[in-house]
Amino acid sequence: MFKKYVVILVLPVIVLFACGKSSDYGNCPSTGGIPTAAEMADLKAYLTLKSITATEDSRGFYYNIINPGYGDFYPTSSSTVQAKYRGTLTDGTVFDSTQTGKTAIFSLSAVVLGWQYGVPLIKKTGIIDLYLPPSLGYGCSASGKIPASSILIFRVELVNY
Repeated sequence: MFKKYVVILVLPVIVLFACGKSSDYGNCPSTGGIPTAAEMADLKAYLTLKSITATEDSRGFYYNIINPGYGDFYPTSSSTVQAKYRGTLTDGTVFDSTQTGKTAIFSLSAVVLGWQYGVPLIKKTGIIDLYLPPSLGYGCSASGKIPASSILIFRVELVNY
């Protein structure tokens, strides 16, 4: 019984400090994939600064469809896709991309929420630019070249699915 109370009291403290204080979004609590007002304000400020006109999705990201692609069907968040992509930070740093002439194959269910939401907006051979707030990317976690709480920008070409 005592252990149960210790877990109940200690667990919230661990969760509260798990992300540290490295972000501009408070203690970086989990948002369950729902961008905060501060994240959306930062994303909108970036788009304005760069004079980017993009469509706002109700799930909390922006996008531009460069080429809608062709076919009768769109991939779903559980589809396995073949894509070419380039991921950058707001300062222009490329943090990941497919090699020239190569593609990547993966399940959309295994990637960041922003891809799960954005890639199904295009069909085969479609191209989309995604502007993702941290909650739809890696959140308060750093990942490789990606600092914690980063806005992510992707150009994705959906080769096949």
